[in-house]
Formats: sequence, structure tokens, C-alpha cells
Amino acid sequence: MSWIKEISYTDATGSLKKIYDRIKGPNNNIDNVLSVHSLRPHTLTGHMGLYKNVLHNTNNTLPKWYLETIGVYVSNLNQCSYCIDHHSAGLKRLLNDDSLYQEIINCLLNDNVQEHFKYQYLAGLKYAKKLTVDHHTITENDIHTMREQKLTDGEILEINQVVSYFNYVNRTVIGLGVNADGDIIGLSPNDNDDPNNWEHS
Repeated sequence: MSWIKEISYTDATGSLKKIYDRIKGPNNNIDNVLSVHSLRPHTLTGHMGLYKNVLHNTNNTLPKWYLETIGVYVSNLNQCSYCIDHHSAGLKRLLNDDSLYQEIINCLLNDNVQEHFKYQYLAGLKYAKKLTVDHHTITENDIHTMREQKLTDGEILEINQVVSYFNYVNRTVIGLGVNADGDIIGLSPNDNDDPNNWEHS
């Protein structure tokens, strides 16, 4: 699970139990990245609100597979195997093409994104890397570079928020020793039309 105490679904009461009921997967499964918040349920609410809206909101205009791609890439740059495992499974499901998935995952894990991506998708991934490993060197020119590749400012914001979210969750996982023991890999809240639906499937 993790290096700190956690409250299981069966032992949860009060506000924690209500939140768990909103996010549970099959057989009342709670992903370890979420149950690690159990001693402070208000942080779990914050985490889920951010996660759902950054990755699983119908108002995003970039393809969901691309947002997941950014998440896997950032997680690889941060050496967060937990998030790589979960979100690469989600990416594979979204692509529904094993050979395309293998091509994409290989270039992400080898940090060789120019092998597969071009134009706006490549520009977004380059920005993701810079924001993750060299954030202090970001300038307005990095935004102009993405605009030149036909990314709108709203799409640039989407990329920024996905990168920022994954840097947050990678550090939560690594910093608290969260592992995937008992998790069902690749579950996510897939009802994009309802930002308040956090159920994992």
C-alpha cells in the first residue's frame, strides 16, 4: 500500500466512507493512490476534483489518448512506475490498437518522442518535458512555439494542467511509497460529461 497508515474501505466511516463510495471500483476497490489520502479526506476530495477535470472532462478539446500520453511521459521522466503502469493501461484501452500503443509506449519510455510525434503533439510533449525537468527555464517563447504549431491557448492550458497534475501525483506516490499491491490497474472515472461522477471503471 504505502509507508503511512491508511484506512481501508471496510474500516472507513463518515466523510471518508462517502468519498470512497464515490470513487470505488469493482468489489469496492480503492486505488492505493487514493487511499493514501485516507487520514485527510479533504485532500482526497481536492485530488479527485483536479484529476477528473484535468483528464476526464468533456470540455477538454485535446484527445483523451493524448492527455494520457502526456501523463505517461511525465511519469516516466519522474520515474514513477505506479503511474506509468496505471496510465499506460488507460492509454492502451483508449487507443484500442496494440501495434500503435507499442510504438507510442516505446518512444515515451525511451524519451524519444520525436520518433512518433510531430507538429502540435510533439510541441506539447517537448513543453511537458521542459516543465517537468527544467521548469525554471520556461519562458513566454515556449508558449509561442506551441502556438506556432496551431495549439490554441486553451489547449496549451490543458497540456500545462496535465503536466502539473502528474508532477503532483508522481510526487505524492513516490514521496509516500505508494505501490500497486491490490490495485486493479488502469481503472479511471470515464463519465466525462459529469465532473462530479468519480466512480472508477
